[in-house]
Amino acid sequence: MNYIGSKHRLSSFISETIVNISGEDLSQKTFCDLFAGTGVIGCIFKPIVKKVIANDIEYYSYVLIRNYIGNHSAISSKELIEELNILKGSKGFVFEEYSQGGTAGRNYFTLENGQKIDAVRSCIENWKINNKISENQYYFLLASLLESADKIANTASVYGAYLKDIKASATNKMVIKPAVFQETEKNHEVYQQDSNQLIRNIEGDILYLDPPYNARQYGANYHLLNTIAKYDTFVPKGKTGLPTYYKSDYCRKNEVLDTFTDLINKAQFQYIFLSYNNEGLMSSEIIKKTMKRFGKYSFVIKNYQRFKADKTENRNHKAIHTEEYLHILEKPIYH
Repeated sequence: MNYIGSKHRLSSFISETIVNISGEDLSQKTFCDLFAGTGVIGCIFKPIVKKVIANDIEYYSYVLIRNYIGNHSAISSKELIEELNILKGSKGFVFEEYSQGGTAGRNYFTLENGQKIDAVRSCIENWKINNKISENQYYFLLASLLESADKIANTASVYGAYLKDIKASATNKMVIKPAVFQETEKNHEVYQQDSNQLIRNIEGDILYLDPPYNARQYGANYHLLNTIAKYDTFVPKGKTGLPTYYKSDYCRKNEVLDTFTDLINKAQFQYIFLSYNNEGLMSSEIIKKTMKRFGKYSFVIKNYQRFKADKTENRNHKAIHTEEYLHILEKPIYH
């Protein structure tokens, strides 16, 4: 999935650092990914730890991690995917509000793909209501739909706006491809909660934190994925069709430090790792000063290039030099 907060390109750097600090053998340790997003980091640790706890407040992220982390044993899916792919399109909420030819005139999807999304989403919900599929299958199919729809979205990179003209990749016919997950022998926990509330009710060994860095709210950037995942009814607002969305204190300059301090204070984990880059609302010096209050602090830096998409049909990318900090806290735990 094209995700601005994804740690895919940095995953080796992050996972190797965590292992170096926490120990080579993690088989009896609990790993928590508190701001999981698409679940990239949690998936790396899923087969090598005792348990993964994954959480994200956004429902589209919850759907993804509920599949990739929560699902751990084989499920029957081939015939279900095939049945979804032969469905005829239908004119539903996504078509009318977010597709070419719809009444709202928002070109997030082509006419054909908007109708196909509606048909697939309705079918998955009907299967659930009629007990044709299990809960595990339900989230597997929803995750498959979200990722398949994202591939043919007519956007530059996020859903804060759509492109005026339909770009080449958005004209492709949507095909549902299975969101294949790793099978493990152990159960894992997945939540959709505010991170500062959840941290009061969980404990473990390794806590990985990847909160929002800046003022851009994920609920606005990825609102259409939430809309497809929830498939509820509301009155879309403005040109881009925004719903009412969750606003994180980690995206508020005047709130982020107090919120972060509270999280570190309440965390019952021995090793805490924070991903944060040099463009964030909190400076590295402030993070260092805060984390040092609670234990032994260190950090490592990774220089890399990230790419910012422009709003053209060709989706040109501009390289931007960024420093990714991985702040490390070894915290005494008192039970």
